[in-house]
Amino acid sequence: MSTPRPKVIAWTIAAVSAVAATFHLYAAGFSPFTALIQRPVHLALMATLGFLGVGVQFQQSSRGAEAVDQKIGPPRIGWLNWLLAGLSVLACLYLASESQELVRRSGNPTRLDLVAGAVTVVLVLELARRATGWGLVTVCIMALAYAFSGPYLPGFLAHRGYGITRVVEQLFLSTEGIWGVPLGVSADFVYLFVLFGVVLDTAGGGALLIALANKVAGKTRGGPAKTAAVASAFMGSLSGSAVANVVTTGTFTIPLMKRAGFRPFFAAAIEAAASTGGQLMPPVMGAGAFILATWTNIPYLEVAAAAIIPAILYYVALLAAIHFRASAMGIEPAREASSEKIGDKLHLLLPLVAIVLLLGMGRSPMRAAFWGVISALVMAFLRPATRPSLSELGDVMERAGRGAVQVAAACAAAGIVVGVASLTGIGLRMSELIVTVSGGNLLAALMLTAMGSIVLGMGLPTTAAYVVLAALGAPGLVELGVPLLAAHLFIFYFGCISNVTPPVSLAAFAAAGISGSPALKTATAAAVLAGAGFLVPFMFVYGPPLLLIGTPFEILVAFVTGVVGVIGLASAGMGYARRPLRVWERGLAAAAAVALVLPDLATDGVGLVALAFVFSSRH
Repeated sequence: MSTPRPKVIAWTIAAVSAVAATFHLYAAGFSPFTALIQRPVHLALMATLGFLGVGVQFQQSSRGAEAVDQKIGPPRIGWLNWLLAGLSVLACLYLASESQELVRRSGNPTRLDLVAGAVTVVLVLELARRATGWGLVTVCIMALAYAFSGPYLPGFLAHRGYGITRVVEQLFLSTEGIWGVPLGVSADFVYLFVLFGVVLDTAGGGALLIALANKVAGKTRGGPAKTAAVASAFMGSLSGSAVANVVTTGTFTIPLMKRAGFRPFFAAAIEAAASTGGQLMPPVMGAGAFILATWTNIPYLEVAAAAIIPAILYYVALLAAIHFRASAMGIEPAREASSEKIGDKLHLLLPLVAIVLLLGMGRSPMRAAFWGVISALVMAFLRPATRPSLSELGDVMERAGRGAVQVAAACAAAGIVVGVASLTGIGLRMSELIVTVSGGNLLAALMLTAMGSIVLGMGLPTTAAYVVLAALGAPGLVELGVPLLAAHLFIFYFGCISNVTPPVSLAAFAAAGISGSPALKTATAAAVLAGAGFLVPFMFVYGPPLLLIGTPFEILVAFVTGVVGVIGLASAGMGYARRPLRVWERGLAAAAAVALVLPDLATDGVGLVALAFVFSSRH
């Protein structure tokens, strides 16, 4: 249980949270700022909140895993944290105030420029350590060491080497480093969508989505678990964080699943897998999709549209796995699942509709998020049942800050890696290495990239993992002929799926803390449930129609075979179809699912026949 904050800290956090909400809404709705003003001010606000203790951190304990909503600084906010917060404001606002002068004296930085830059790099590393842990910070330190030690490195890693002045210029005095695309996305889009989600949730939108999911799936076999999957698809898309989504929806859904008859570890695994998939579900898809769109210069609407079928396949597989497990355990449908009245809250869906319509009309995500927040506030105040109080509005702004701090910290730190990669050219050399090691074989290159994405994603937030791999791995896949969007979505998928991949499965650990189950057992079950997340990326690389690239007939065939394939994979994972499956039958179902990955009528036919045999056999 968290201790009450001293009044001065509480008032400071409230004031900074209010300024952050006002600043971002003004920039989105009335007068956008230049990059070297918007991004430093955004980081100054988020860093102040972070160093004063606003943030969510998840810690693994010897008992398994425990999800804790805690200060990201020490329990007492001492003078050091005030100093760090103050330095963050000074350094960031110095850059914002000097942005025009910096352009004029480009390539000739003053001593104050370099001092402010060096201080900012250190502050970003410390903020990232507190907000995300040591994984991302370690990668950043390795990147900095690489920039300095180029002449002493062997082989393809060698480069000319750069001094501290040049590195600070790259990271602080340009938009190639800390102030680059990742932080720009956090400043322009992510904060606003987090604010939108919090406003909607405070008004009862989260409960409404869960109730709607219960209406849809509650009366089917394994209904509470399917409710968790559907609700997490909606909520996870808005939150952009698998772990935050587990804590938000899991406190409600995991006890429901346990009461329905699912074992604690399996209930937690379902929630972890469902929450992880939320980041893959359009229209919002968390922060990563905005960065993907900005990074590749592909319109966000095109990215969201392309992600629809893969996301559907992921959740079809998850729902099928839940159904097979419930059938194997003899869990019957719940008769009272749809008793909750939702009519007085249906108007809260209109802001979601507004965002989708605005994106469809070609409005920028920034403007769509602005009107989403405004419409959510209007809808919330429309009826007494959903009208927030003044204190709740204050809490909304603080919760928005809490949700955005981790993303901002991760994006700023990822900018260090991207800046070094751009400066040294390591991205191109890594791509050449992937092509060389794979021997030009696409499958081998995909396997290498997938493993790298999973390993990197284990210690990093999804956003940071994607940014690093987009800089280092995606060019190699594109060189081998993978379409640009497919290459980046491939990396994005595996960065997301690392949330449930042992041994470091943050979403599964958080769910295990809620259910009271062993962490590793929960993570293993979650990885099996999320099996489609490992298969679907290969499906859309080999079958671009799954990304809506192709004729309507090709898209339809790819979708149908994809659905059959992921259902077969779910059956193999759960060991059940219409009856318990033998080991060889599970292997056959898994092989059939893999056969359906290949865009070839012959392999599709073999896969369909094999699955038909497994599902029709009575022995």
